[in-house]
Amino acid sequence: MKLGMVGLPNAGKSTLFNAVTGAGVASANYAFSTIQPNVGVVSVPDPRLDKLAEIHDPKKITPAVLEFVDIAGLAKGSYKGEGLGNKFLASIREVDALIHVVRCFEDGEIAHVDGDLNPARDIETINLELVFSDLDILERRIERSTKAAKGDKSLLPEIEMLGKLKDHFEQGQSARSFACNEDWQKEVLATIPLLSAKPVIYAANLGEKDFSDPIENHPFYSQIAAIAAEEGSQILPVCAKLEEDICDLDPDEKQLFLADVGLEESGLARVIQSGYALLGLISFLTAGKPEVRAWTIRKGVRAPQAAGKIHSDIEKGFIRAEVIAFSDLVECGTMVAAKEKGLVRLEGKEYVVKDGDVILFRFNV
Repeated sequence: MKLGMVGLPNAGKSTLFNAVTGAGVASANYAFSTIQPNVGVVSVPDPRLDKLAEIHDPKKITPAVLEFVDIAGLAKGSYKGEGLGNKFLASIREVDALIHVVRCFEDGEIAHVDGDLNPARDIETINLELVFSDLDILERRIERSTKAAKGDKSLLPEIEMLGKLKDHFEQGQSARSFACNEDWQKEVLATIPLLSAKPVIYAANLGEKDFSDPIENHPFYSQIAAIAAEEGSQILPVCAKLEEDICDLDPDEKQLFLADVGLEESGLARVIQSGYALLGLISFLTAGKPEVRAWTIRKGVRAPQAAGKIHSDIEKGFIRAEVIAFSDLVECGTMVAAKEKGLVRLEGKEYVVKDGDVILFRFNV
């Protein structure tokens, strides 16, 4: 999974990126202090791996990983190339989902690019840049499809739909809020690299004094929540400065610090949970003496396709999957005991993998 962090300059993107990845990239009180996209790869926390390691005593433990891309601050006119905008927008096209960092903190020492604090306006600024960039791509697609339709009338319904999408964009609406009533329409949209179609987590970057209870303490938080709800996005309260302060603490100190501010988990853990939920992701597990490992897949994936995450040969030669729920394996203590109790199932090609399944794939190539 690759998440791109976007937002206006000085919204706290790079500070949050530093905190969740420990990458130590530049963050400063001026626009475009981050110019090249910075990339950080982090392990996805999964305590199930430690439990499996106790059972199997493996040589190696390999968690799933998450890639963060810190994309330089967008500004008005980015879609026209202003402020290195085209370069920034190209970076966004490569990610699976966006973390839109929205400034909700007051700080006289950190200038706001538009002069005053207004999260709803800031969200609209970024969203419009994505929509205007998409409009240019869409117009080129309509032109190509219109030419092709002269010899292929089956493209006419597609052209009609794309025309409605163009009207939608011209009203300032994102592709996320465009209604697709039929599967073929969704398939057409999936062939167009639209920035405004990417799933979004709005990270409301609050000051430390507001963070403990954002709904109660901050008038802008519910405003952002309403925007997120309207377009089917998620909202996550964060305090980038607080996360930066605790990122270098050892685990015990970090847990005490989090408890003091009323949190059970770090910002990284909460971002990952939101990202998995937003993209419909789950993890299945493989376990043995050589390695205990977590693999990330989308919900609804069947056993052969899950096997393909490990190696394409396993998918091609798939015979069956030996599956046990993580909780059942831990309760039994060993695979031998689990098999004796009949908790290890043999599943075929139609089996839909569930989160926490511990799987051994049988295959022949």
